[in-house]
Amino acid sequence: MTLVLVAFVVILFGWYLSFSASRLDRLHHRVETSWEHLDALLQRRAALALEISHQTDLDPATDLILTQSAYVSREEAISNRNDAERSLSQSLKFLRESADSGELSIFLPLLSELTTLTEKITLAVAIHLEAVNSVAKLRSRPIYRLFHLAGKAKLPKIYSFEEDSL
Repeated sequence: MTLVLVAFVVILFGWYLSFSASRLDRLHHRVETSWEHLDALLQRRAALALEISHQTDLDPATDLILTQSAYVSREEAISNRNDAERSLSQSLKFLRESADSGELSIFLPLLSELTTLTEKITLAVAIHLEAVNSVAKLRSRPIYRLFHLAGKAKLPKIYSFEEDSL
């Protein structure tokens, strides 16, 4: 009887470990998909910034900063994009403030698209940060560390530009 009970407990514990590993795998997948969605929105924002810089009569310094940060944020690997994303956010924030004051009123369709895109990016950042924090919280539990339930998956990263207000 005790052998059956021990076997049942071992099977139950094995099922629990398998269930926990699957849960962690799903959370890792959620982080990856939320990042891909966020990255696509950031790429669209950079393309929109380039479109704005090509269609507007901005002062040369603003145009240069906007174009440079847009190109870098589109072309660089994510590890090198932090400064470009910050610079692009600041440049676009300046453009929106200029539009609010009436200086760029003829380009309102592009700027309204930029506002909508910025709202989507803000939501995507919140979703991504929540997913990363969920994975980190789960992986910090002793059972996940003791039994290496994360396998060889790397701990998800939060990039510094995500913490800035876009």
